[in-house]
Amino acid sequence: MADKSLIGRCTGRTTAEVEKGRLRFFAKAIGETDPIYTDEEAARAAGYPTLPVPPTFLACLESEGRDMQEMITDVLGFDLGRILHAEQAFDYHAMAFAGDLLTFETRVADVYEKKGGALTFVVLETRVSNQRGEHIADIRASLVQR
Repeated sequence: MADKSLIGRCTGRTTAEVEKGRLRFFAKAIGETDPIYTDEEAARAAGYPTLPVPPTFLACLESEGRDMQEMITDVLGFDLGRILHAEQAFDYHAMAFAGDLLTFETRVADVYEKKGGALTFVVLETRVSNQRGEHIADIRASLVQR
């Protein structure tokens, strides 16, 4: 069971390369119609060096290179059959683009209970930076076990 002793604990550091084909596929999958996400000429005409990363694509890359089941069960102590993804938020500091190598470093930001202990929440915060060390974004996600 997750407890407050987990606060501050690093749950992993991973890297992922942003590939043009995956960006195009993601844009199509979410129904994005702005050509800057699929056409390099349109992206350059809009002032970008290449295809920009759509905002929520970072959540896809964040889970790569890590065993999410192991993190949830072994690190957090949650039962996979009793958890829900409760919340997710993004704070952006800079743009990411095709060709970038992004690093995701996740830590436990908070652990708390509600409903007299019937619900346990774990808040994870992930710092995203690029290959130049620039701070791209912070991702905050909450998991709840009933």
